Amino acid sequence: MANIVAIVGRPNVGKSTLFNRLIEKRQAIMDDISGVTRDRHYGYAEWTGKFFTVIDTGGYVTGSEDKFESEIRKQVSMAIEEASAVIFVVDCKDGLTGFDKDFANVIRASKKPVFIAANKADTPDKAVYASEFYELGLGEVYPISAENGGGTGELLDEVVKVFPSEGVEDPNAGIPKISILGRPNVGKSSLLNALLGTERSIVTDEAGTTRDAIHSHYKMYGKNFILIDTAGIRKKSKVRDDIEFYSVLRSLRALEESDVCIVVIDAERKLESQDVNIISLADRQGKGIVIMVNKWDLVEKDSKTADAFKKEILEKLAPIDYIPIIFASALTKQRIFQVIEKAVQVFENKTKKIPTSELNEVMLPEIERYPPPAIKGKFIQIKYITQVNARFPSIAFFCNLPQYIQPSYERYLENKIRSHFDFEGVPVRLIFRKK
Repeated sequence: MANIVAIVGRPNVGKSTLFNRLIEKRQAIMDDISGVTRDRHYGYAEWTGKFFTVIDTGGYVTGSEDKFESEIRKQVSMAIEEASAVIFVVDCKDGLTGFDKDFANVIRASKKPVFIAANKADTPDKAVYASEFYELGLGEVYPISAENGGGTGELLDEVVKVFPSEGVEDPNAGIPKISILGRPNVGKSSLLNALLGTERSIVTDEAGTTRDAIHSHYKMYGKNFILIDTAGIRKKSKVRDDIEFYSVLRSLRALEESDVCIVVIDAERKLESQDVNIISLADRQGKGIVIMVNKWDLVEKDSKTADAFKKEILEKLAPIDYIPIIFASALTKQRIFQVIEKAVQVFENKTKKIPTSELNEVMLPEIERYPPPAIKGKFIQIKYITQVNARFPSIAFFCNLPQYIQPSYERYLENKIRSHFDFEGVPVRLIFRKK
């Protein structure tokens, strides 16, 4: 049984600061614009040997005009529903507000254990103001300072007492992580929701709604994996405010964290330079890659459209030519499961090991048939081939003169390896070593 703690409260009381303090990372975006955290945001924490997931939620407001607010309210209720304990953050500086009282009613209805964290109690005299919150009738009030950590220990000591179990140290070890990347508004969150069948991400038609990378556990075909839905990556020149800047960093971090990237591109806008950058970055980092051409339902097509489209993509990506391309629509759910199936397959390709005997049996005859061209009258002989342990498929060729292998011959070898062994969607690195 997982232990889950939801951090809730109205906007700008310091929920994200507390979240970051608990998970000991700068993971949530902090900005003093109210309402920056719009989605439920998950992190992992440990206190006195007990492990738990922390959910940071958007600020709960009623009666506001913002179209995100009703979505945030829904998200907050979902977070409370998932939680084993709720930390209700209030602000000592502002004192008790009407919003806090409304919120208390929402929490009370959930019948979950609640801990009131009276934040911004940085000095003893401010801590006195915390007692005002006893009026909410939700039990003990814990004066804390999320900014400098004061009082958070006492709070956590009490919170972990209500957990049903010790929790698991790292629930995600060995589970493939698949990230969904792409420019803003190509349909990444719609894809995630179509796959999950629940509203795990807030989806609105506003570019940049997803500002944080969101991890969702997912089970399909009897396999577990984690889907990472990221903020849209934009060109540097377009990064206007800090939040956008954090989001780009977050997407790049999601790319680093993942095993396989699904790069979503817009069928109507085709492959843009930003997409090419993401893909070549993923290639350099040795990630598995699947391209999903989204909104395919909106394109007028005949029997040749897909092939022409594919050809155009591969020309722009050259020399990267190993990536599967799937034409799909998150809206009509057309082929979206194929996208995931392909991503799981690519993960298997990325992690598979080819026995040395098989590699030599298959590749040595290919090399004999077409040996490396002689350079300066010197003949290159490749004697032995083996796959080395690495984060992605890396094949070592032992030969007498590794420094003379030409890029064109390297390309030939890679093509032969790919034609015999399925490495679709995965970069393959060839290493030439002296025997």
